[in-house]
Amino acid sequence: MFAVEKLIELALEEDIGPGDITTAHLIKPDQQGQAHIIAKEPLVLAGLDIARRVFKSLNPNIQFIPLASDGDEIAAAATIVEVTGGMQTLLTGERTALNFLQRLSGIATMVREYVQVVAMHNIQLVDTRKTTPGWRVLEKYAVRIGGAANHRMGLYDGVLIKDNHIAACGGIAVAVRTARKAVSHLVKIEVETSDLDQVQQALDAGADVIMLDNMNFEQIKAAMAKIAGRALVEVSGGIRKDQLVALAQTGVDMLSIGALTHSACSVDMSMQITAD
Repeated sequence: MFAVEKLIELALEEDIGPGDITTAHLIKPDQQGQAHIIAKEPLVLAGLDIARRVFKSLNPNIQFIPLASDGDEIAAAATIVEVTGGMQTLLTGERTALNFLQRLSGIATMVREYVQVVAMHNIQLVDTRKTTPGWRVLEKYAVRIGGAANHRMGLYDGVLIKDNHIAACGGIAVAVRTARKAVSHLVKIEVETSDLDQVQQALDAGADVIMLDNMNFEQIKAAMAKIAGRALVEVSGGIRKDQLVALAQTGVDMLSIGALTHSACSVDMSMQITAD
């Protein structure tokens, strides 16, 4: 994936700049070592291949041996990866590799917690485009590892007619009609609605998916009765973990949650290095 390779390149350039002056002056080029990446708290692992690519981009001869797999639930103090090879590479790549692993595992860990809350309900949790600029491919990968699903990847792979589109083009009916003429019959059209009148307009226009944006529970229940299975229903807007079960019980199909990416905290890991 070019985007990922470019991101790794940028991250290393940001950290190393013209050179790692500490390592270059303290460590001989031929000195070898071994490192272990260790979880310092319980977590769901994500990003192993990215960490591997970080070290390999610095030195193709580095040996990167995972002791777990993405998606595994890791206990505190467990060793995740063993890395062996040039000591300079281990030291120079340490922080960048950990930054990727900690951020992506943090997302996967949070997502897994959300998914487990509604595990007994027939509902899908999905992410949004509220991602770190440049990190979207990776953060959405971590969402999948955590057990949720991706909404659209970007503006190019799904039609989502939002409030500003509706205002700019003169209403829901004309927006859906225009989009329907422009895209393939295989592409679903989703409309964001903020009240029951807009829900009815989206139904009348033939929307495939109707988003109930920032509606309260009474509005959601009324919208579900109105839609009555004629479109998929997505609920969005500041959804908290303690609301998940109640929202699932309304019968909606999807909950889109920006917090899965924008509010996830990095988990704690460390890398311990020993010289040969």
